[in-house]
Amino acid sequence: MDHLAVLGDLQSEFLETTRRADPDVRIPWLGRWTVRSLVVHLSRIHHWAAAQARREQETPLGRGPFDLPVLYEECARELRETLAELDPGARAWTLLDDGVPRSEQVGTVAFWHGRQVLETLVHLWDLRTAIGERLEVDDVLWLDCLDEAVTVMHPRQVRLGRVTAPTARVSFASAGTDAMLEVRGAPADATEAVVAGPVEALALIVWGRLGLDADGVEVRGDRGAAEALLAAGLTP
Repeated sequence: MDHLAVLGDLQSEFLETTRRADPDVRIPWLGRWTVRSLVVHLSRIHHWAAAQARREQETPLGRGPFDLPVLYEECARELRETLAELDPGARAWTLLDDGVPRSEQVGTVAFWHGRQVLETLVHLWDLRTAIGERLEVDDVLWLDCLDEAVTVMHPRQVRLGRVTAPTARVSFASAGTDAMLEVRGAPADATEAVVAGPVEALALIVWGRLGLDADGVEVRGDRGAAEALLAAGLTP
């Protein structure tokens, strides 16, 4: 996958939607957030990620108020240009290395190529869904999104002491693919649960956007274990 090309496409869709969305529309699954909150958040994340890739502290954007499309366009461009200029194999500050001894750190600029694609994907879904529109993207992106939550974000949550290691073996089975992703850290003899369904729904479940009652999703085995894992949070 050409992550920078995909990132540019998703950012273009986000910007286009920002230009016509009412900034005061609420996004209920994100607490008190509105479209305005979401656009400012993703702008700040792009700005911050560009600095992380450069191994620099970002210059704060300030409190606003902001012209939302202008803010987002500037921060999106900064991120793309930064990632395009840097060697993907160069060392960078990444989430992979949080809580890891310096001698074992492995993060590179390439991490931010994929991470920002998925950050933009989820928030584009938030934005489109908030204004009643469907987002159509290839399932491979949703599979990457699910994989990142299970194999990168949740281990980081455990490593930083934000959640405890799981006590049950919970896996996510994507309908229509051979993908079966198991959350790490549970004892081998622990009770098991399998959450199966469309890959988009599974990705949105682990990112806290949908619940286990989402269309097409079924839980086999210990449903309570799956509910407890999701309630604790696989992602920040």
